Amino acid sequence: MSTRYAFYISDSTGITSQTLGNALLPLFKETKFHKIHLPYTDSVAKADEAVRQINEAAIKSGEKPLIFDTIMNPEIRDRIAASNGFLMDIIGTFLPALEKELGAVSSYQVGQSHDNPTDERALIRMDAVNFALENDDGAKTKYYPGADVILIGVSRSAKTPTCLYIAMQHGIFAANYPLTEEDLEKGELPKSLREFKGKLFGLSIDPPRLASIREQRRADSRYASMKQCEWEVKEALFMYRKLGIPWVDTTAISVEEIATRIIMTKNLQRRV
Repeated sequence: MSTRYAFYISDSTGITSQTLGNALLPLFKETKFHKIHLPYTDSVAKADEAVRQINEAAIKSGEKPLIFDTIMNPEIRDRIAASNGFLMDIIGTFLPALEKELGAVSSYQVGQSHDNPTDERALIRMDAVNFALENDDGAKTKYYPGADVILIGVSRSAKTPTCLYIAMQHGIFAANYPLTEEDLEKGELPKSLREFKGKLFGLSIDPPRLASIREQRRADSRYASMKQCEWEVKEALFMYRKLGIPWVDTTAISVEEIATRIIMTKNLQRRV
């Protein structure tokens, strides 16, 4: 399997460039991509440093690094374009065609298409992320009425990263609750979740994968044993099916795909 460097460069957070790259690169399964994120490349000095890293990667790999770029400043973009990389200039590719179709000139200001602390979308995103953090692992069930969705599943089944992803990318208010041994033994939802059954979405995972993840956290423990992982996963699936809770197996899919399935299944409204 060949390896190729991929740079995500932006004058802001880089979410747009990452989204495009993460959609395209998995389509090339015979290539392994070494990804380098360079957000807030908002000065000539930072652009020159980015070019240095790109050119160094080109020499090291013997291949042109891929560059996913959402730089708005023309001078900075020109610096990046002069590197020894293969540039996918998202703004330069799509903006002129869009201006022509709309018969209008865009504002084309640095940071215009990105998050700004005073932008309403950015504030929604921050609120959603804060909600996900405050309601992680069943920490504050009293706030569940404000949740758009509540993810449930055994410990280490990707609940937290999924909540943070859909909060950051879509402004969705997501909480998560870890199913305990007591919950699984009873085969029933804990009291704090019962009135929110319509908001629930379950996550599952292959037991060997779960055991591997837990082993890194608590080596040689009952928590990480294959027997315990198999039992927890089996009982969680039994609960989902018994109560009619939609669920997805997170073992072999990306957090982006997990989030998409949740949003589509629960018909959630994206806010950003």
